[in-house]
Amino acid sequence: MLRCAVLDDYQGVALGLADWSRVRATSFREHFTGLDDLVAAIHDCEIVVIMRERTPFTAEVFARLPSLRLLITSGARNAAIDLAAARAHGVTVCGTASGSAPPVELTWALILGLTRHLLPEATAFRSDGPWQSTIGGDLHGRTLGLLGLGKIGSRMAVIGRAFGMDVVAWSEHLTEERALECGARLVSKDALLAESDVVSVHLVLSDRTRGLVGERELSLMKPAAYLVNTSRAAIVDQDALVSALRAGRIAGAGLDVFEVEPLPAGHAFRTLPNVLATPHLGYVTELNYRTYFREAVEDIDAFLAGAPIRVIP
Repeated sequence: MLRCAVLDDYQGVALGLADWSRVRATSFREHFTGLDDLVAAIHDCEIVVIMRERTPFTAEVFARLPSLRLLITSGARNAAIDLAAARAHGVTVCGTASGSAPPVELTWALILGLTRHLLPEATAFRSDGPWQSTIGGDLHGRTLGLLGLGKIGSRMAVIGRAFGMDVVAWSEHLTEERALECGARLVSKDALLAESDVVSVHLVLSDRTRGLVGERELSLMKPAAYLVNTSRAAIVDQDALVSALRAGRIAGAGLDVFEVEPLPAGHAFRTLPNVLATPHLGYVTELNYRTYFREAVEDIDAFLAGAPIRVIP
């Protein structure tokens, strides 16, 4: 039987959510921060299953894992995999489906948590603190700005309209017709940032979108506006965001993605009072996990049968 490692199984649930009986599977709950530790743990594995982008697979990683034949990632794309290096080392890379509903739901949890000050109010409630100390912001009648109107952004637009919000959207190739189909108005990026009470990021990270929201863009936002990013951290200049939050140039930020994960202890995002953050939970739901690991096993079975499926080229 081939040996299979399941990496970054933080909750320790992977082996119970699918039938791994055709391989000798080992789950690792701890995140390997050093390459030497990673290689020592999985050097003899022919198959590795990774969760999203938690552990990058670079050319150096592939070079040090000569036994590796199949790499499976949850989701249909993974920017942390060097696909050219995988091909050069004869490693097949496959993916799985990933639902768009869970990240939409978490994004709205962050928006509601920020605007209604749920964290400070809940903390005060549990610590016998003041009974009501904040005044919540409204969504009805306010403007939701969506940077990106794809699978997730379009769902965001529907829910924004249900809250009674005016929804505006921008992306590089978005058309007015597509925006209208989703219940949004197409505006320029600068107009979106200036008009919106909540700006939510739903773009794919690429060379064009990396650093898309920087110091200049943040300066266009209203002082009472919130920025929410559940997409990819690098789309927003992290240092510029910290500066804007510290100076109160925007009201706050809801964050689920970070350039280094797990986020180092003592990082500003862990301490700023106007940040509501979660540890990259957007896709972490029971249904999504069941899909990930069931389809990972399907990928393994197909590979063993000599006909790989869901191959990422």
